[in-house]
Amino acid sequence: MILAQDALEAFDLAAVLFVPCDHPPHKPAASLISVEHRTAMLEAALTGSLPFEVCDLEIRRGGTTYSIDTVRALAKRYPEDELVFIIGSDTLPELHLWKDARELLRLCRFVTLARPGFDLKAMTEKNLNLEPDLTQALLANVAIGHQVDISASDIRHRVAEGMSIRYLVPDAVDMYIAEHGLYSLG
Repeated sequence: MILAQDALEAFDLAAVLFVPCDHPPHKPAASLISVEHRTAMLEAALTGSLPFEVCDLEIRRGGTTYSIDTVRALAKRYPEDELVFIIGSDTLPELHLWKDARELLRLCRFVTLARPGFDLKAMTEKNLNLEPDLTQALLANVAIGHQVDISASDIRHRVAEGMSIRYLVPDAVDMYIAEHGLYSLG
């Protein structure tokens, strides 16, 4: 949420849609909690955050979801709006591996928030594996947000070990995880 707020301000966005997916193609289904739980936690986290909203497009589509399909659908839903896709800088070197990445990069503007340790000078056409115009467009839309080093895997690990996640997630999400016994080993 911190990075979403940073992106909202840095790139002058009107709103941010959070799009939970039914099944991400890069994660084994067994490692995920249900989409219902993930959506409920997201809704709890976003309560009272007017420029943020949950978009259930990928959930309604079901199955393995790809960003290109979602962006195509959003372009039809919001034909007058510029679509902006927010990523963390750790995603930049992998972007060329996404399904129909080049079309995706042409359909919407990608904006990147630098993560701790990110070196913008190290990002070149060669290591991004993209054409010069796409590389330039990507690198022209990088902002330094709050350098928070909070990861979902760390939060899951802390819960499994019985450690506190207070201040790492909104209180409503912390309560939801506890109430539903999510991520705990026992």
